Amino acid sequence: MAQEWTDIATPVDIRLIAADMDGTLLDADSRLPEGFWPMLDRLQQRGIVFVPASGRQLATLQSMFAQAAQPLSFIAENGNVVTYEGEVIETHVVSKDITRRTIDLVDRATDDIGLVVCGLESAYVQRTDAPFVAECSKYYHKLKEVKDLHEVLDYPDETILKLAIFDFGDVESKAKRELGFVTEPYEYVVSGKHWVDIMDGRVNKGVGLAVLQARLGITPAQTAVFGDYLNDTPMFEHAEWSFAMANGHEDVRQAARYLAPANTEEGVIRVVDRLVG
Repeated sequence: MAQEWTDIATPVDIRLIAADMDGTLLDADSRLPEGFWPMLDRLQQRGIVFVPASGRQLATLQSMFAQAAQPLSFIAENGNVVTYEGEVIETHVVSKDITRRTIDLVDRATDDIGLVVCGLESAYVQRTDAPFVAECSKYYHKLKEVKDLHEVLDYPDETILKLAIFDFGDVESKAKRELGFVTEPYEYVVSGKHWVDIMDGRVNKGVGLAVLQARLGITPAQTAVFGDYLNDTPMFEHAEWSFAMANGHEDVRQAARYLAPANTEEGVIRVVDRLVG
């Protein structure tokens, strides 16, 4: 069982902090909390690296953190894109076969679902109703509508990183029922109540975190991570200071070493301030 964050003897020698966005760093309205920017300034002044780690698109994260005094590194698309101070240093892809089969599955589905084909240059949708596009636009600021997602397979300059299915119902049970064709080296990852990602099964946020740790020369003992959902737990394997949000999935709270306050209580900011003093 995770220990309470208030039990930690501080300060701690932290050099790298990675935080999930939705349900973790962001507030109930999916916005950066008021205390974030002062916290980031304090971290950057001390040489502590802060890394947003999200299923969101790289372009979305870059726009969210555009006002940072120093360029940030990012773990985007659930680890399929990793950047270091503006430079893309790692990407992973899904095959055209898996992409085609997923498009076909969504096309014939009777449930209220839609698909985002997530490319390095842009994200693509063929479903255009306002509720679906509004949900996608939260996470994909570069979003193009196409008549048929199959045409993206033939774009010569596009790299397909992952496939994101949005379900207006409960995605977890339907994913288990419908995604049996997703086999090694690919897998599906439930990244929220309504989202499931299909991607290279050897890739996750933890792999992305390890890439940055190697680049920066930072150890797990110097790393703190925060998450609330199942796609965040791979980061816990690369950090001695792992925090599950109080509002997080039960399995995440079981996997973390410590329990942080909820995202609606600025949990990340409160814990970071305690850790680094």
